[in-house]
Parts: sequence; C-alpha cells; structure tokens
Amino acid sequence: MTAIPRPGLLPAGAPGGIAMMLLGVLLFAVNDTLGKWLVGGYAVGQLLLVRSISGLCCMAPQIHRIGLFGLLSAPRPGLQLLRVLFSTLETSLFFWAIGSLPLAEVITYYMAGPIYVTALSPFLLGERVGWRRWTAVAVGFGGVVLALHPSPGSLSLGAVCALAGSFSYACFLVMTRKLAGTPGTVLITAQLLAALAFGAALTLAQGWTTPGPLDLALMLFLGLGSLCGNLCVNQALRLAPASVVVPYQYTLILWGMLFGYLFFDEVIGPLTLAGAAVIVGAGLFIFLREQQLRHQEKA
Repeated sequence: MTAIPRPGLLPAGAPGGIAMMLLGVLLFAVNDTLGKWLVGGYAVGQLLLVRSISGLCCMAPQIHRIGLFGLLSAPRPGLQLLRVLFSTLETSLFFWAIGSLPLAEVITYYMAGPIYVTALSPFLLGERVGWRRWTAVAVGFGGVVLALHPSPGSLSLGAVCALAGSFSYACFLVMTRKLAGTPGTVLITAQLLAALAFGAALTLAQGWTTPGPLDLALMLFLGLGSLCGNLCVNQALRLAPASVVVPYQYTLILWGMLFGYLFFDEVIGPLTLAGAAVIVGAGLFIFLREQQLRHQEKA
C-alpha cells in the first residue's frame, strides 16, 4: 500500500486531492462489484444499454449546453471513432471477464493498461521511451504473465476477455491523449452514445430480461457511479499534482480483493497476487519517471 507523505511535506491541496482520488477509486470499485453481481443474471448488452441511458440522463444539462453542433463538429472524427470503439470494447470485455474470473484478477489485468500505453507511445504518439521505462514495461509484462499463470486450464475465455479488454483500455487511453484538446463533455457523450448503440444491438441479439426494482436501480447506478468516479478523479487532479494523487489509483486492486471476498467468496491465488504487485511496481515507476522527465523539460 502506498505510504501517505507527512502532512507538512504535502503541496497545497494535496490532502483534498488524495481524498478525492480515493473516493473516485472506491466508486469505481463499487461499480465493478455491482457489474459482477448483475452480470450473473443479465446479459452484457442489457447492462451496457441501461448504464448508457443513465449516464446520458446525468449528462443531459452539459449536452444541452454544447448542443448538437458542438458534438458533430468535434475535431479529428477518425480518432474520435477509434476512441469510442476501444472504449466500448474495453467496457464490454470487462463485463464478460468478471462473469467468469475473480473481480480482483480482472482489475489487475486492467491496471496494466498504463504499461501498455508506454509500450505503444513511441509508435502511436511519437514519444521517446528510454531504457529505464522499457525495462519497467518488460517487468510489467512479466507481472501480467505471472498473474495469468499460464497453464492448459488457466487460459479461459474470461482470461482472454480480460487481456483483450486491458489492451483495448490502453488503446483508449492513447486515443484520449491524442484528443487532449477536445472538451470532456464531447468525449464522454461520444462514449455513452457508442455504448448505447452497441448495448442496444447486443440486447436485440441476446434478449431482454425484465429486472426488478432493485436490480434496475443498480443498473442505473452503473452509469451514475462511473460519472461520479470520473468527476472525483478530475477534481483530485485539479486540487493536487498528478504525482501525488495518481499512485492512489492502485488501491482499486485492494478494493477488488476485499469486495470479491465479501460478496463472491473469491480469494485470488499467490501467483496472481505476486503479479499484481509487479504490475503496480512497474506502473508506479513508469509514472514517476514520466513526471521526472516533464519536470526536467520545464526546468
């Protein structure tokens, strides 16, 4: 677990930023747990559909503010399309993966996303990656293999979905970085509309199961919880430097382990746990190294 620096050494706003990051991560963990709970009784398409409707309803005031023209005139439409494709893929694959794998295990694979981004950045972003970060990427990939603990029985459909989903998540992050100047409302609305369309198509193919009032409320919370989690993370980055708050995102694995044990009686094995530790260590090194290089460029 990441140690919290002494209050006297924290930059202004850091305690609030850390608190908002921890709250955002907790909301993501609750969302993931609800998704695993619901995917046992409902098709993935139905969850995507209701989740997207909930998110769009929450975003309605912001969407109304920018208007249809603001959405349609978004720059670089090709990249926008790729981004929502990867966003929809990573979300769908996550739901499929948690249907058959422990929650913390799937989260562990997704936490390797930033490592994939570093590996892809020289080719897709034109960024230079030095030997230190390449070494961390190799170590991080080793952590993924360790967590997967390859064997004839371990490479299940769920594991394939988790790996493909984590790679899709990395591509989504790369596309988001390339579209850094696009308003957040445009990006989020495009994601929700793409998920809505894909969820509707899947629901037509898979069928609709009428949920009870509680399950419907939980489905709707999937959209609300995701948006609130993103708002908390964005607020954390406004309050404090990224180097202070971003490392706390890895507490998501701890929440996944706790909620998986409490609600699904899941206990991940020692190899997965060791792989998670390697992935977290490699991801933290890459992030802190990038922060160091940015500071050197500004100096």
